[in-house]
Amino acid sequence: MKKKIWWLLGAAAIVVAAFLAFGGRGKAEAKYRTETVDRGAITQAVTASGFLSAVTTVKVGSQVSGIIQSLHADFNSPVKKGQLLAELDPSALQARLDQNEANLERANVERRNAEIALRRQKRLAEEGLSPQADVDGVQATADAARASVEQAQATVKQARTDLSYTKIYSPIDGVVVNREYDIGQTVAASFQAPTIFTIAQDLTKMQVAADVSESDIGRIQLGQPVRFTVDAYPNREFRGDVDQIRLNATVNQNVVTYPVIIAVANPEGILRPNMTANVSIDVASVADTMRVPNAALRWRPEGATAADAAAAPAAGGPEGSAARSASGSSRGTGGGAPRTASGGRTRTGGQRPTRQVVWTLPDPSGEPKAIEVRTGISDGRYTQIVGGDLAQGQSVIVGYATSKAEGSGAFPGASGAPRGPGGGGGRRPI
Repeated sequence: MKKKIWWLLGAAAIVVAAFLAFGGRGKAEAKYRTETVDRGAITQAVTASGFLSAVTTVKVGSQVSGIIQSLHADFNSPVKKGQLLAELDPSALQARLDQNEANLERANVERRNAEIALRRQKRLAEEGLSPQADVDGVQATADAARASVEQAQATVKQARTDLSYTKIYSPIDGVVVNREYDIGQTVAASFQAPTIFTIAQDLTKMQVAADVSESDIGRIQLGQPVRFTVDAYPNREFRGDVDQIRLNATVNQNVVTYPVIIAVANPEGILRPNMTANVSIDVASVADTMRVPNAALRWRPEGATAADAAAAPAAGGPEGSAARSASGSSRGTGGGAPRTASGGRTRTGGQRPTRQVVWTLPDPSGEPKAIEVRTGISDGRYTQIVGGDLAQGQSVIVGYATSKAEGSGAFPGASGAPRGPGGGGGRRPI
């Protein structure tokens, strides 16, 4: 009987120990939300917005004033180079040409009379019947008459040119995307030629002029792939490439942006001028890398301070770890840019690894433990891990399980929550 009691006491002790070990652990794990460190692709992007337009757009105007007499093209009309687009009423300019031609004829008559008088005066001077002063005066009159003829000829040429401007031709092959005037309206050309037609040269090749902020323009390079959507086709993603980075910055309410031109193919013709494009420029990417959720880099236990995160152990030793964590960045990992699983270098855009902290539940006590990691690029959801003691398959804490705790610790900037990843002061993933 006594032996049986001892057996029962031993079994009870084992049950209590198991409950404390596993039940306490499960309770601790139930207090936190965790996710597993895995491997996958990460693409870092710069977002912007812009407008679609044809690569070449020509505004066709009128160099003379007049009333629109006829139109030979309308909206969406395909046109060829040299095709007649519109005609102005030529009546006023034709009358001006007729007047100038009459002035030219009168100048020719005066020139001929002056030349006859000059020849007569020279014969009289040769016979000694006329002084040299009279010859010189007649010579001057004849020269002035010839100059008047040349001036009248130039005026007639100008009038003929103005009359030819009443016929407006297309300068390029393309499509009429806009027409400003109707038949009967008056075109007034003064210091600036009024625009009658707007012609897009080739709508199968378009471009997006995206405004990129000055904080992101340093990561934009020619040839980078671009993804964008338009409101007309929200479920379809279009592609392009960075074709030009222009220097003419725009300042709007102290915000500086630079225009980035993105070349876009439009073989189906579904993209149209002036559509709003929501652009995502891929500035860095890696195909196969260890990654953690960004929420894990933002979270820290209640009551933890930046000094606690700085004291987290690292591969380089406690003292060096604290110093590097306090500085917030490192000079690299010793091998330049991180490499993919196949050994090739990733396209990271020159971004150097940053030291941050994640928290795990490694022991049965259920107390979170800080692990320092070196992070690379981020796509807004996951961040690349390029160094540290974190292992693939390990669970990291991303928040509290209760809604009250989540509101205070899972999101930065909330009451009692840290202001930055890993205990504040760290570099937030992009």
